[in-house]
Amino acid sequence: MLRSLRLDPVLIQALIAGALSFAHLHDLAEAAGQTGWKAWAYPVSVDLLLVAAWRRMRALRAGDHSARAAWVWFIIALAASLGANVATAGLLDMNHIPAVLRIIVAGWPALAFLGGTLLAHTPPPADTPVPDPAPEHGAPVSTDREAAEEVTVERAPEPAPELPAPPPAPEPEPKAPALQVPPALVEHARKVADTHRATTGTPIDTNTLRARLGVPAPMADAIAAQLT
Repeated sequence: MLRSLRLDPVLIQALIAGALSFAHLHDLAEAAGQTGWKAWAYPVSVDLLLVAAWRRMRALRAGDHSARAAWVWFIIALAASLGANVATAGLLDMNHIPAVLRIIVAGWPALAFLGGTLLAHTPPPADTPVPDPAPEHGAPVSTDREAAEEVTVERAPEPAPELPAPPPAPEPEPKAPALQVPPALVEHARKVADTHRATTGTPIDTNTLRARLGVPAPMADAIAAQLT
């Protein structure tokens, strides 16, 4: 068992960078007048918005949708994290924070709440319907019909040519076996659908369900069929 436990350098580096960024955000918030538990809540808010925007981008890209809005919130959260790291590097006097920076720190909770709400409850854009092609304008039918009637009157009808026997109908292809969905995944999908209905007032669609669960399209269709 000890052989299977290995230290991942990338994971260690991510933990160190996250801890340093967390501490810098806390120090900046505390210097801006947010004391006590509020100073610790700021780095949590920034990191959660960063992760939520990244997951939203992955879900939209998996469904071939535009991820511009998710990119905007990801850049905002990344700018807040980088700004705190730079501000605490000695460029600012932590005992005399500028008024503009105090306003930004005080207004961050409302901005983060707006971003998190939009990322969590904005449905993916619907596919644009393709318009039907315009019918082509053909030659007048009345002239051809009159000419055909004249030919029928002047000439005797020719015997119909013998048609070859139709080929045998192809055998129906065997249906693919039904996709088996684990009961635990169906139960989790049902909770996601109930939460979506409670927050939006509308039943969840297949694309949103697939994005929330991170499963392929056939699996999402099979789960949606069991939820109805």
